[in-house]
Amino acid sequence: MTQVARPMPRRLDAFTLASEPGNERLALARVAGTVQGLGLSEARLERLKTAVAEATMNAIEHGNGNRPEIPVEVEVTQNGDEIVVAISDQGGENAGPSDDPSDQEEPDIARKLDGDQSPRGWGFFLIRNMVDAMRVTTDGQRHTIWLIMRTGGAPHDEHI
Repeated sequence: MTQVARPMPRRLDAFTLASEPGNERLALARVAGTVQGLGLSEARLERLKTAVAEATMNAIEHGNGNRPEIPVEVEVTQNGDEIVVAISDQGGENAGPSDDPSDQEEPDIARKLDGDQSPRGWGFFLIRNMVDAMRVTTDGQRHTIWLIMRTGGAPHDEHI
């Protein structure tokens, strides 16, 4: 049997941002510049930028509590036809169940307007629907959201 070797992931960029509101714009701009020319259509690049901004806002606000001295870490890698953006904060075990997308109730606009559901809670829903796959991991205090976008334009309804 012949095995096909998969290329090793290649780090394209890694940086940190102070946990201050507004810095999500810096993250999305830097990630967009990093992945430019890697085969994402303009529409898919815009979706990735939206997901990066939302995940970074969550890391700043919920993970690091808007404390500028605690950085948000962003790493962009390419693994074959996948662009992977990992956004990490130090919320870890203190993040609580509301930061676990599997614990969250699906947003319902009618229930939100009626006051039966919190007006908040769109973050993970939005992120999941912008990228091809999303994972959330917690290792001690380190909480990471992994955003995966395939350059081949795979359907975005697959989530890991």
